[in-house]
Amino acid sequence: MRRMLNTIYVTGEDAWLRKDGANLVVEVDGTERGRVPLHMLEGVVSFGRPGASPALLAACAEAGITISHLDPNGRFLARVEGPRSGNVVLRRAQFRAADDAGRAVPIVRGIVAAKVANQRTVIRRALRDHGDGLAEEARQALETAERRLTDVARRSLAAPAVALLRGIEGEAAQVYFGVFGHLLRSDDPAFAFGGRSRRPPLDRVNALLSFFYAMLGHDCRSALEAHGLDPQVGFLHADRPGRAGLALDLMEELRPVLADRLALSLVNRRQLAADDFILEEAGGVRLTDDARKRVLVAWQERKRDELTHPFLGEPMPLGLVAHAQAQLLARHLRGDLDGYPGFVWK
Repeated sequence: MRRMLNTIYVTGEDAWLRKDGANLVVEVDGTERGRVPLHMLEGVVSFGRPGASPALLAACAEAGITISHLDPNGRFLARVEGPRSGNVVLRRAQFRAADDAGRAVPIVRGIVAAKVANQRTVIRRALRDHGDGLAEEARQALETAERRLTDVARRSLAAPAVALLRGIEGEAAQVYFGVFGHLLRSDDPAFAFGGRSRRPPLDRVNALLSFFYAMLGHDCRSALEAHGLDPQVGFLHADRPGRAGLALDLMEELRPVLADRLALSLVNRRQLAADDFILEEAGGVRLTDDARKRVLVAWQERKRDELTHPFLGEPMPLGLVAHAQAQLLARHLRGDLDGYPGFVWK
């Protein structure tokens, strides 16, 4: 299993990135603020308008280090990367499988069943740990959602078509986010959850979820590229110009485990307050600069949490699960595995 490398997050508007020997250096107003060896990096994510020297861009491209530019909300803007790596034979197998319903449907079944099972686990853990302290209405709503997600997961394993699986995945999302507010234990009305919203997120919880999903998307795309797969050509998500369909596919299994659980923890432990968010005139909500830095630290710490991969049986940090799943998908497409084993969190 590959070693977990670092991702540098640059949040300062006035930051400048440059190369010094074999190191990436971050400067603000001509003063060095940070330095890290290039061989320890797998990615750089910048928010706002940080610039970078041509020498650093060339060094990162040669080393396979992707530089991603996001807006302050975490919305993807652009990427700088070197020549595409990987095995052309594997990518051709991926394209053929995506166009062949007989091969695509079992892969999508694995993705959807794993995502729904992981959503159910989030609810089950809440009931196990805090069920006794919930209001009767909230507890019953969560128990009902847990049963419905169990039924949805079973139906996904027998669905005969990708279109039907997309509908099943949408049904599960409706059930899950319909009770997500009951998973929040904050009594602050500022953290009320009115259902999933995006582009822009319309409340603080949605702003946090969207931010984590953007971070997860960066990690999933990097994992797929590292294993020679094309992140644009997915199975669950239909092809669309500018959309990384396979990265979105891989994200689905990991959203409840990495993003949703961390968002709930930060709110429920009162590690974020109402004034850590900016309410924009257009109606959107985003994190303040200081809060974003703290959230990124929590994200990196969450990725270091250890677990045993349910299929591989190997201990690994959560941050490497995307790489493990990308590797398993590549092995399946090459014919080394009979099926694609989705990641089911336990």
